Amino acid sequence: MDGVIVDTEPVHRYAYFQHYKELGIEVSEEVYTSLTGQSTRNTYQKLKEKFNLTGDVEDMIQRKRALFNDAFDTKEDLQLLDGVEDLIKDCYQNGMQLILASSASKVTIDRVFGRFNLHQFFTHKVSGEDFPESKPNPAIFLHATTLSVAPKQNCIVIEDSTNGVKAAKSADIYCVGYNSIHSNDQDLDLADRVINHFNELNYKEVSQLQ
Repeated sequence: MDGVIVDTEPVHRYAYFQHYKELGIEVSEEVYTSLTGQSTRNTYQKLKEKFNLTGDVEDMIQRKRALFNDAFDTKEDLQLLDGVEDLIKDCYQNGMQLILASSASKVTIDRVFGRFNLHQFFTHKVSGEDFPESKPNPAIFLHATTLSVAPKQNCIVIEDSTNGVKAAKSADIYCVGYNSIHSNDQDLDLADRVINHFNELNYKEVSQLQ
């Protein structure tokens, strides 16, 4: 979702770095980038180890989430990424099943889907908070394939992060890498195909991938 359907990355970044200030830690760009695509829980578990934080991970998650929600609700210019709504509707109207597999929490997924009226297009929404390990672990994508009416070899993942592409390929699923201007320093080399804009895809083209 983040970075593929909607550009919430600046909002997440704001919330994370505001919280880092509250925690009294300095997180480098390198560390922040390396955690892109991971769940909030996994992010804070790793930061707790790295910076020897004494607070409870669940409390950290809730504080970051509160900062995100406040920023999300006041950011009037938050929009779906250019071209993605047309692609979603084109695939949906032609009978293609769409499943969301996002590292975001259920609360954030519902917040985004509610704001942009996306619930109707997706049969399932899978959250990374339900899995002990985040991408690049393939668990979330492997679970999503069990919800698919099509066999795994006919599934396609669209990802914008290094960790997401690695997870898709570890799950042995065809992966389209989205080279987003909003996702910095992400390596998409393992993707089967890389696009720079969603107008490069439509239902007919997607149905012929693999």
